[in-house]
This record gives sequence, C-alpha cells and structure tokens, in this order.
Amino acid sequence: MVAATIRTVFTQPTAGLVRAQLDTVADMLGTQFPKVKAMLSEAKEDLTAFADFPPRHWKKIQSTNPLERVNREIKRRIDVVQVFPNDDALIRLVTAVLFEMHDEWIAFPRRYLPEGSMGEIYRELPESAPALPNTPNTPTS
Repeated sequence: MVAATIRTVFTQPTAGLVRAQLDTVADMLGTQFPKVKAMLSEAKEDLTAFADFPPRHWKKIQSTNPLERVNREIKRRIDVVQVFPNDDALIRLVTAVLFEMHDEWIAFPRRYLPEGSMGEIYRELPESAPALPNTPNTPTS
C-alpha cells in the first residue's frame, strides 16, 4: 500500500503537481508511518529532481534499463573468462567492455533522449553559462 501510494508521485503530468503530490503523500502516510514521512520530506529534492527536465525525458531518467544492459554485458563477459589472475585483469576487461559500448554509440548515432527536447534544456541555460558545443543556441563562426 505504501509503495503504491508513493508511485502516484511519479505519474503526475507537471512538475508542480509532482511536488504537491509528494507533500500530499507524505502527509497522508505520516499518520501511520512517521518514519516514511520523514524520509520523503528529507529526500523531496532528490525524488522530484526528474521534474526539472522536459516531461519527454521523465521515463528515461527514472529507468535503470541502460545500466542493467551494461551490467548484463559485463556479467556475460566475466562468465566467459571465469577465473581472473588478479584484480587488474578484471578491471581491464570491464574497461574494454565499456570502451566498446561507448564506441558503438559514437559509430552508430543513436539518441537516448530526443534531440528536440534536449534543445529545450539548452535554451534554459543562463546567459553567463558557457556555451555547449553543437547546441542549437551556440553561435557558429
């Protein structure tokens, strides 16, 4: 019941409603579970940080699928080797897997987050912030 109630926070359509729902849920659960209310109140900023991004990014930010994919690939490679002579050998294998994955993302242009909505984030940067390369608002010379 507690988990289902907390999940309602993440289904709200706007950032304001997300934060308001977290306060509502914390107050509602606080009568029976004061520790839960304290934890939710203490972690409010972290729990609702996703709402500062465009709504199109919310599901991707909340998901751990890419990390799970990386971990599965590392585990698959480790299972093939089975025995490592030392810690450095394991670190070299994991590093090689990560480099390979990085190279795949560079060689085959894919986007995890839509380019158009990334432009929304860049437009919101303050004027004093340094310009990011290859952004829509970066002047070209």
